[in-house]
Amino acid sequence: MKIVDVRTFRTTVPLKKPFKTALRTVYDATSIIVSITYDQGERSYGEAVPTTVITGETLGSIEYAICEVIKPILIGESLMHYEQIFSKIERLLVGNTSAKAAIDMAIYDGLSKQAGLPLYQYLGGYRSQLETDFTVSVNRPLEMAEDAKQYVSEGFRTLKVKVGKDDIDTDIQRIKRIREKVGPDIDIRLDANQGWTWKEAIVAIRKMEELNIELVEQPVHKEDIEGLRRVTEATETLIMADESIFRFNDAIKVLEARSCDVINLKLMKSGGIKEALKINSLAEVYGVKCMVGSMIETKLGITAAAHFAASQPNITRYDFDAPLMLTEDLIDGGIVYQGKNISFPPHHGLGIKGVKGIQ
Repeated sequence: MKIVDVRTFRTTVPLKKPFKTALRTVYDATSIIVSITYDQGERSYGEAVPTTVITGETLGSIEYAICEVIKPILIGESLMHYEQIFSKIERLLVGNTSAKAAIDMAIYDGLSKQAGLPLYQYLGGYRSQLETDFTVSVNRPLEMAEDAKQYVSEGFRTLKVKVGKDDIDTDIQRIKRIREKVGPDIDIRLDANQGWTWKEAIVAIRKMEELNIELVEQPVHKEDIEGLRRVTEATETLIMADESIFRFNDAIKVLEARSCDVINLKLMKSGGIKEALKINSLAEVYGVKCMVGSMIETKLGITAAAHFAASQPNITRYDFDAPLMLTEDLIDGGIVYQGKNISFPPHHGLGIKGVKGIQ
């Protein structure tokens, strides 16, 4: 299969409710869809999202990176030499991890279609079912508690609760109110999105531990690896690194310092599946489990992330609720949701048949 064309398309879908974290508030899921066409007429797909506050990318920068830098080196290339393709992209383009992720997804989609396998089987095929959590945006404590109660009533057994935007006492009230509403049997994960100093994190987490918290994600600034280590050592709760780890070299630093108990892998941070596989393998060597999460993406990007997550035994947690937050599903095909449960239809590749509005 030789690449004959690469095209990009902008999509925007409103969220059912604003998505609020310590870093940003999102009202719409805006993304760049990538379509790669091959000489046999087959198409493969990828997605990139402009999460400026995390990856530094915008819609314009993603389009430029793909259309002006990556596309010229892809045309005429064969998937038989996909490692050469990835190597060329790395040499020509620094950063731009979301743009790279979209191309990476599309290439892996093409490779697994060529092999006649679903992508998760092509990558290893460890699981064929996943269970996602659901995110509670940061708001007033009572509003968050009502949201949490609603998600539990819909069947979700694990909640990812956003904190770190206000003072510690308010965050504690948020978790207390949620625990009161959902009872003792629901797993609660916290995500501070870099919102605390290491001292604040230790105080907050110790006070919250009596509320039965599963883990706390990225409690401190992404560059404060030493602070992350101090929090990990000083608390009983599992500490997850997210924004501190984009690429393989970041993972080396965090794992060598013993600064976390769990790693959150996101394709938009790693630049795609290829790099995420390397990070997961390294984490496994260190005895550290991984979660696969996402930005606010359509079902296309989440489908690629879910296939990757299902393929590897060291990936044990899944944060794939973004498509459930959207008012419309633009994607024909891909993973199938039944409440919190995710399954993979017996299609080749990602199983994406098309995208609404894209010919």
